[in-house]
Amino acid sequence: MDPAQERETGALQDLDEWEDDLLRRYPEHPESDRKFRAYEAEARPGVREFYRLNHQHQTMDFVLEKRAEYLPLEKRRMTVWEALEYLNTLVDDSDPDIDLPQIEHLMQTAEAIRHDGHPRWFILTGLIHDLGKILCLFGEPQWAVVGDTFPLGCRFSEKIIYHEYFSENPDSQRSEYATPLGIYEEGCGLDKVTMSWGHDEYLYQVVKDRLPEEALYMIRYHSCYPIHKEGAYQALMSDHDRAMFRWVDAFNVYDLYTKSSERVDVDGLRPFYEELIEEYLPGKLSW
Repeated sequence: MDPAQERETGALQDLDEWEDDLLRRYPEHPESDRKFRAYEAEARPGVREFYRLNHQHQTMDFVLEKRAEYLPLEKRRMTVWEALEYLNTLVDDSDPDIDLPQIEHLMQTAEAIRHDGHPRWFILTGLIHDLGKILCLFGEPQWAVVGDTFPLGCRFSEKIIYHEYFSENPDSQRSEYATPLGIYEEGCGLDKVTMSWGHDEYLYQVVKDRLPEEALYMIRYHSCYPIHKEGAYQALMSDHDRAMFRWVDAFNVYDLYTKSSERVDVDGLRPFYEELIEEYLPGKLSW
């Protein structure tokens, strides 16, 4: 079965099911005794199938192909608000707690960041961090849009969720990728490392010349749980990466633990966020 067929069978019911599974793995807010939700001990079958497809197909050749296809950024021209409304056509139908449009999830994140008094660029990052999921609306399968991200071109870390499924990945058989450093040099820095393809890298490429570096690290690596939650791939990281990952860690709290059944007043908040967008990301962007 080719990837185009596999995208329709046996994976997630919707994209938020991956985020729900993150809360199964990391259920407790690090600054609170409150468990965010109650989850069964084992992942749902669709999540396991999703990771099987992800780990099988996320190869160096695949990522280079997707970078060549998308990074000319010629798919659409949209403002950030237009992109939010476009993403809003993806609605979570199976969340165990709530059923809200994507824009409300993003505003919940941004509003929590705003409530805690963080800089304006940090608030904006909360609002836009998942906009790369519009890849699904361009026809990409789930396993090429969401999921834990990880380096390619070196040995797959055993700390990656469902590591055993990498046995089906052709890169596992390539001798040049068989060591912890693979094709890279120790301490080379993550900017020199090719990461698995998904919404993080895509959005980073869209906004990389327009936001502070701290925001760009949050966007580019917020799904890289093998690094910022499990401590893998330290040999590839530079001292600068480690300093910047303090911001990724700070953002991750809001990314994981702000989803709520409390509705957001999108129309009431829109003027504030339109002003914020205009400050950092004005006009139409290339997607």
